[in-house]
Amino acid sequence: MDDRPIGVFDSGFGGLTAVRALHALLPEEDILFFADNGRAPYGGREREQLRRMAKQDIDLLVGGGVKAIIAACGTVSSNAADVLHSASVPVTGMIEAPVEAIRASGGSGPIGLIATAATVRSGTFAAALREACPEREVLSVACPDFVPLIESGHVQPGEPAVQEAAERYLKPLREKHLTTLLLGCTHYGLIEPALRACFGYEIEVVEASSCAAAAVAASLRKEGLRGAGSGRLRCLTSGDAALFTRLAPLLLGTSAPLEVRAIAPMEE
Repeated sequence: MDDRPIGVFDSGFGGLTAVRALHALLPEEDILFFADNGRAPYGGREREQLRRMAKQDIDLLVGGGVKAIIAACGTVSSNAADVLHSASVPVTGMIEAPVEAIRASGGSGPIGLIATAATVRSGTFAAALREACPEREVLSVACPDFVPLIESGHVQPGEPAVQEAAERYLKPLREKHLTTLLLGCTHYGLIEPALRACFGYEIEVVEASSCAAAAVAASLRKEGLRGAGSGRLRCLTSGDAALFTRLAPLLLGTSAPLEVRAIAPMEE
């Protein structure tokens, strides 16, 4: 038994998809979430800068007394794996769990990866997919407009700006008759209906954050580190606390008031 909270961090609101998945699997676990909205988006940054920022994000959560961390950011996971692995508590990124889920599904046909520019540029996700599913074609598309749209609150179904961007980015994947779509950025789960609508046929959508949450839940059970807290969620943001307080409950699907505290943005 270990009643310390689970830590989750992301560049912004996207990490709430991991928080939501964790709470569904482990409703009794306390969670400490850090949204680095003040430095979002991460997707256009260079690798060394991302490594420094990842260490800062991890150190912040470790200082908050967490027992494990989900790095709910595909950009960090694909560019700073060494930083995640060197942390003083177990850190689960966004790559291994969804890739294993796709391999285990035994599907066929092309796999599409959509992610930030930095994630696609790193090639880490695509390489892991090709190794796990060598018989399947892997197609990667960077979608830089999605995160700024989501961070500014464009997450409701039917948002014209989101739908236009989705149609533009996903057109080459649709033309390849894609069968599996991997959301390599946790933000993208917040607009999944718009993404599905672009295809016009049933497609397997794999959300990296949900897979990572399932992996953490399994690990805590195996290691005897499950807690028996109250399911408390504490949120830190380096951005606008009022905006976070307004949008986060909508994204989490809850009307319960959130504990939100603003912190100053860290040096980059």
